[in-house]
Amino acid sequence: MKTVKLSKIVLGLSVMLLANLGLAQDKKMMKEDTKMVGGAAMYPSKNIVENAVNSKDHTTLVAAVKAAELVDVLQSEGPFTVFAPTNAAFDKLPMGTVDTLLKPENKEQLQTVLKYHVVAGKWNAKEILNLIEKGDGKAVINTVSGGTLTAWKKGKDVYVTDENGNSAKVTIADVNQSNGVIHVVDSVLLPKA
Repeated sequence: MKTVKLSKIVLGLSVMLLANLGLAQDKKMMKEDTKMVGGAAMYPSKNIVENAVNSKDHTTLVAAVKAAELVDVLQSEGPFTVFAPTNAAFDKLPMGTVDTLLKPENKEQLQTVLKYHVVAGKWNAKEILNLIEKGDGKAVINTVSGGTLTAWKKGKDVYVTDENGNSAKVTIADVNQSNGVIHVVDSVLLPKA
């Protein structure tokens, strides 16, 4: 009898302990300075991929990252700065472009396009604005793909222009991640062919 009661007490304490650990984790997540992207909170304690998969505005980007086999890279320590195009940004591309890029035989090209949106290091909006100011209105940024992007400001908005002269507006800046930062952009940036 005593053993059964003792087992119930230990079991009860274990359940309470686990529940408290879960609540502590939930409270930690609630205390984090999150930003809403695509209807989901982006947690600074999660990595780029862990957050991006929850954004309903970035399903095309997530599918592309998976098809390009870049998930492990974007889950690594980094840090990375990602200019993350929304689904609407991908929709602006000529019809069939995304489907073509997602084909296995085009994986290398897809990797190049995606890496063109990634910069080594964690560059928050303030740092980018400082670079723009120091560069007399423009800041040239080297991407992981080996290309360059040019950041500039129009009014209060920051834009990034690709090597082809196409510009993307930063619509949500400083979405902090455990391995870098995301800046949401409204157009896909393409390296020079």
